[in-house]
Amino acid sequence: MDDAGIEVFQAEQSNSFSRVTLRHLASDDQDEFLGLVNASADLHRPWVSLPSTPEQYQGYLARYAQPDEESVLVCVRGSGAIAGVVNINSIIRGRFQSASIAYAAFAPTAGQGYMTEGLTLVVRYAFEQLQLHRLEAQIQPDNNASLKLVRKVGFRYEGCSPELLYIDGAWRDHERWAITNTMIDIRPTPPHATLPER
Repeated sequence: MDDAGIEVFQAEQSNSFSRVTLRHLASDDQDEFLGLVNASADLHRPWVSLPSTPEQYQGYLARYAQPDEESVLVCVRGSGAIAGVVNINSIIRGRFQSASIAYAAFAPTAGQGYMTEGLTLVVRYAFEQLQLHRLEAQIQPDNNASLKLVRKVGFRYEGCSPELLYIDGAWRDHERWAITNTMIDIRPTPPHATLPER
C-alpha cells in the first residue's frame, strides 16, 4: 500500500506527535513483525491473535492490501522500531462512512505511551485522510489496558454485545466504544465522494 497519504498527513501533524510515526504494513516487515508477535505472546493472549508464521503473515498482508482495509504500524520516531499495529477494518462508505479498528502493542515498548500517541494519530488519519465519520472498537470487558487506551484517545462507551467476536476459541462478549469526527478537533475535511448529498 502507498504510504504517500500517511507521509503528507504526518508532515502536517509533526509538531503535535513527535514520538511516533505511522506507515503501512509491508512485506519487508515480516521478520520484525513475527519476532514481535512471538515476544508479545503473553501480552496478547487471550485478547488478540496476530499472524505468527510466514504463511499467516502473507495472508494478513494480502487482507490489508484490499481497498476496504488498512494496517498501520506505529513506529518509534528515530529508531523506526515497531511499537504496535492499528488495523482499520471493514471500511464502509455511502451513508455509513465508518470502520472498526483493532490494535495491539508489542511487548518491548509496551507501557511507554507510544500506542496512545499512535492510536490518536491513526484516528486523525482516518478522519482527515480517509474521510471517515466514525470508528468503532470492540473490546473484551476484562481487557483493562485496551479500555484505558480508548478512553484516553476519546472514544465513548456505547454498550455491550454478548458473544460478538470469536476470539481464543470461543465467542466472546465485547464492549463497543466509538469516536466520530465531530468529537475531536480535526482539520476541516470535505466529505467523501460516496456520501450522498441528502
